[in-house]
Amino acid sequence: MKKKQTVLEDTGEMIPSGEDEAPVKAKRSKPGEAAGEEVVYHPVKLSRSDLYRPPSAEELNQLKEAESLFHCSLLKMQMEELLKEVALSERRKQQIDSFIQTVTKLFQTVPDSPEVEVSDLSWLSSAIKVPFLLVPKTTKGKFHMAPPASVDLIGSYPLGTCTKPRVMVDLAVTIPADVLHPKDVLNQRYPRKRALYLAGLAEYLTSSSDIGTMRYSCLHGNRLRPVLLLTPPGKESSSFTVRVHACPPPGFFKPNRFHPQKSNIRTEWYTGLQSSLSEGSEPPTPHYNSSILGDLLPRAHLQFLSAVSSQCSAFADGVALLKVWLRQRELDQGTGCFNGFLASMLLTYLLTTHRISNTMTAYQLLRNSLNFLASTDLTVNGISLAKDPDSTAPSLAEFHNAFQVVFVDPSGHLNMCADMTACTYKQLQHEASVSMQFWDDPTVDGFHSLLMTPKPMIRTSDHVFQLCELVKLQSSCKKLNLLSELMDHSGNYVHAALPFILTLLQQGLGQRIHLLTHSLSPDPEWSVESEAPKHKAQPPLSFGLLLRPELAASVLERGPPADSPKAAEFRQLWGSRSELRRFQDGAITEAVLWEGTSMCQKQLVPRQIITHLLELHADIPESCVRYVGATVDDVIKTGSEVPSTGEEESLVVVQSYDDLSRKLWRLEGLPLSITAVQGAHPALRYTQVFPPVPVKLDYSFFDREKMSRSLVPKEDKPCPAYITPITVICHMEGSGKWPHDRLAIRHIRAAFHIHLGELLKKHHNYTCRPCPTHLDVWKDGLVFRIQVAYHREPQVLRESVNAEGLLVVRDNEEAQALEMATVHKPLLTSTLHGLQQQHPCFGAVCRLAKRWLGAQLFSEDITEDTADLLVASLFLRPAPFTPPGSPQVGFLRFLHLLSSFDWRNNPLVVNLNNQLTAADYTEIKNDFMASRESLPVMFIATPKDKTVSMWTKRAPSVQMLQRVVMLAAESLKVLEHQLMDGSQMQDVRVVMRPPLDAYDVLIHLTPKQVPLLGLAVDPPAVTFNRGVLTGSATQSGGALPVIDYNPVSLYLAELREAFGDLALFFCDPYGGTVIAVLWKPKAFTPVPLKTSQVSARSVEVTGEEANTFPNVEAILEDFRVMGQGLVKSVEARTEKWSF
Repeated sequence: MKKKQTVLEDTGEMIPSGEDEAPVKAKRSKPGEAAGEEVVYHPVKLSRSDLYRPPSAEELNQLKEAESLFHCSLLKMQMEELLKEVALSERRKQQIDSFIQTVTKLFQTVPDSPEVEVSDLSWLSSAIKVPFLLVPKTTKGKFHMAPPASVDLIGSYPLGTCTKPRVMVDLAVTIPADVLHPKDVLNQRYPRKRALYLAGLAEYLTSSSDIGTMRYSCLHGNRLRPVLLLTPPGKESSSFTVRVHACPPPGFFKPNRFHPQKSNIRTEWYTGLQSSLSEGSEPPTPHYNSSILGDLLPRAHLQFLSAVSSQCSAFADGVALLKVWLRQRELDQGTGCFNGFLASMLLTYLLTTHRISNTMTAYQLLRNSLNFLASTDLTVNGISLAKDPDSTAPSLAEFHNAFQVVFVDPSGHLNMCADMTACTYKQLQHEASVSMQFWDDPTVDGFHSLLMTPKPMIRTSDHVFQLCELVKLQSSCKKLNLLSELMDHSGNYVHAALPFILTLLQQGLGQRIHLLTHSLSPDPEWSVESEAPKHKAQPPLSFGLLLRPELAASVLERGPPADSPKAAEFRQLWGSRSELRRFQDGAITEAVLWEGTSMCQKQLVPRQIITHLLELHADIPESCVRYVGATVDDVIKTGSEVPSTGEEESLVVVQSYDDLSRKLWRLEGLPLSITAVQGAHPALRYTQVFPPVPVKLDYSFFDREKMSRSLVPKEDKPCPAYITPITVICHMEGSGKWPHDRLAIRHIRAAFHIHLGELLKKHHNYTCRPCPTHLDVWKDGLVFRIQVAYHREPQVLRESVNAEGLLVVRDNEEAQALEMATVHKPLLTSTLHGLQQQHPCFGAVCRLAKRWLGAQLFSEDITEDTADLLVASLFLRPAPFTPPGSPQVGFLRFLHLLSSFDWRNNPLVVNLNNQLTAADYTEIKNDFMASRESLPVMFIATPKDKTVSMWTKRAPSVQMLQRVVMLAAESLKVLEHQLMDGSQMQDVRVVMRPPLDAYDVLIHLTPKQVPLLGLAVDPPAVTFNRGVLTGSATQSGGALPVIDYNPVSLYLAELREAFGDLALFFCDPYGGTVIAVLWKPKAFTPVPLKTSQVSARSVEVTGEEANTFPNVEAILEDFRVMGQGLVKSVEARTEKWSF
């Protein structure tokens, strides 16, 4: 072992977190970290007796624990690695200790200053400002500066629970007793003296070179508790921050002065108006009281935590894991957060009440904490750490009257969750119960979901809205009559109004939402030379809604019967929107009706509710509410009068298909009966980006073809509207009469197509056109392409007779393609159709995802089916989230999945219909690891396809997947930033505009000949008439239109066939007017001359050798010639080939 250690020491500081001790195990550094240092591994030589020594008791214990507690030993190792990563290194601790010593010495030499009135700041230099908002301007009291009575470490650092990346070391500076007065608890005298004392310390420290930067902040956003932030000088300045708290001497104020029902702020002083209230009838100030009480107890809390934690060896690790969990959910910072201190206190509570034992591991501590949070509602049943509180301590009921969440400290006087809103605690509870659900699921990667996946609000909540101009909350306080709350919160109108606004919204949204969350205002930070920021200076308040999809979009809010006593309450809540209505069941009740006809309008009913209630009850105008629930949906919106994102159109297609399916089943006169009719088109599972719309044709736009009387486009007119054939597979029953020859089967299928067409024409007057491969049926303004299938045909295609006359069965591409079209695609369509019935926004998320893939020119690489499966995985395995409840949040998670999934080392398992068991998951993973090199780069496993990943077999390639991942990460960053930051340019289409600078040649197309031009990301102002009339389509009959005619895709197919070996071609299938061309790198290596391979190549003779290479000028000319009438211009962007 020693030999190994010396080698590791020689390699210098190998571990990225900067540990000094020689590590026993070498840890592989991540790429990019310590790139210059090569770690040398030497085998450890063990004697034979060491090698075969039986495991020790401790080792046996660890093995048993890994087996019984974790799904696998990997989870245990991952947690251990994570704990190493967040722990402070010895070097960092030494830096902190020496800086603390320096600061302490400086504090002991603070000079005295003469005694002055509190409001007199003449002793303070004008450069340093006091970290306090002086509202009202003056208060009584005297103040002078003096060295602190003591300087102590408090908080997480001395307790050993301080973690990276945000290292905060708390230092309590005791204000000398002669500076304070026992009556300073009244009218903000103590908080102002505390702020003055910090300003005095800051002024003294400015002259010292041992201090780096100095800034002010507030403890958890509480303006009554300013703190001074110090960083060390030089390059260590960002490694940690020392937070200086000014505190009164222990026991200086009596705790019973801070009872939640007592008042310590006088109305007369606060308002400046004569008040007739006696001292006993003043409104209580529980929040103000708990702010001051919080300054009295930190040392006692540290002693209490140290005493309990010293008995539990894994305490620090348990707290560290809980802190990581809270940080990923954005619950650990800001006003009313569940911070690391509360996490430590929670574990202590569980230890003292024997819900967890001292011998448990960090993993068990985290699990039990989350289980406790998920099952305990502190908004109803508070908990207390006080063993035997004194007689003056408030009861839990008194705490519940004053605060929304109750968790009482060991003294019995302080509610540690005083600033937390009920909504924040409900969010914490919800997160804990979601975590517990997927933690027990062996098919989910628990570690990643639990501790490694960040959950920003925009990706967690279905809808998000922001209150932008916070100054408007002043008028809300007036309207809601919140003077006593304002006094309690010392004029902080944001925190005074917030609980009332949350209650109002919860009342209004009711059953429509599972959960209402809000952002926690970040702790403000400002320079010691500037004034304290105003309350309105904080970023906008964000609120998140987790919707119940089945109820959220309802346009009717049905209230109580007209004669019920609750009717008045209902009318008071909804104001003028409430009206009496009579319903079909004869009931006459109060009701509110919201606007909304199409699904995408109904999805925004919560927005109407929120803006109405805020304006009516809180004086917040609609212009201050920034609602980002469906901003991204604009890119798939169609329809001018009633905008729609495709739900209604898809439904029309599905209903028309159901009708056709019933008619096919009932057809009589077929030689064999039909055994199944299955849809095999994305429109039939609600995932077609722009679903086919029934069309009514303008016959003057077309010529007639003489033989079949079909319509033919006129040459001088624009390209006609594109009509999508909707594929339907029609399975015929098996019979001994089916031939065993592949050609004969095709002929019989063609005969079936003809016969089916005749029967449909005869019985239903549908215009049909049979072909050898399919039958096109013109019905309801849509075209259905029926393909007859025989279940044994793929098998026949695999059979062949060899020279010896033996029957050989060999898989081939033709059989696979037929099986894909007639078996797998219909099955996928029906399965995903079922998923759409469970999750109403599944189709819309698919449409957004595929619109993005198309716009970024990836539709050839990530096919429609692949994209639909990727989106399905978000709904089937949403951990650590809940299934998406709006298209926008689903799309953001789709981009996150693409950019963050480890495609190299993991298969993406899509558990359709919940058919896969935990054993199947293990089998899929093991098979995948065993044959990784031969499998596709993007591997998607489904219950019917565990080993091959047939949907991604051909594409994407490694390079294309890398580009998809990079663009998805960039799009996600830009989009989330735009949605959450109102000051940004609000144009979500930015993420839909592809960067074209990477391509070598751009072929610009004539817009007139692009049939889907109107669906482009940025549609042109001028559109062309494409032979379609407004009005409803005819049910049956009429001439057959031009089907599946898209010049752009036909031209692309020709280009790929002719030049696929030299270049890659990309185009947006939804109205793109540019084809981007990328030369393949290998295309320009010279090849020896062969007469069979000289097309589009020029010859170069050097000495004896004649080589050929692509003739680019001729190829570009070919692009033009092949696309004559469609191509506007060809633009060569690079000259890669010239060298």
